[in-house]
Amino acid sequence: MDQPQPMTEDSVREILEAAGAKTMSRSGRSENYGAPREFSFEVKGVFQNGLALHVVARQFNYRDPWEAQGRVNDLVDAALLKDGQFSELPKGYDYFQGRDEETGLDEIALREVVAVVSRINPKIFALQKLTGDM
Repeated sequence: MDQPQPMTEDSVREILEAAGAKTMSRSGRSENYGAPREFSFEVKGVFQNGLALHVVARQFNYRDPWEAQGRVNDLVDAALLKDGQFSELPKGYDYFQGRDEETGLDEIALREVVAVVSRINPKIFALQKLTGDM
């Protein structure tokens, strides 16, 4: 059975940095099972084009029956930020259409989202706003 590649705070930060983002991150859930935070980590990356992704791993999945080991994050959520506000992408992209957050992304989908967001020309937002498409 193929299981998704687990993601960590460091691996998500590396994905964003490899695409040219300046990143910051924090771990939300300590090694203690009873930690009060609702997420295990979050990473925010700001790209050269001014767009930002806020990636959050909300909870751990367990790969062994007694939850003693194998605690991983298979899926993350990503929110798109433009000028410090939640935003959608202009029409024509596979992600952030009609919403400002993508949920349940595995590592492959996260890499695709990062590639799209890091390469977009921010002038497209203004163009589509002028044409009424946004």
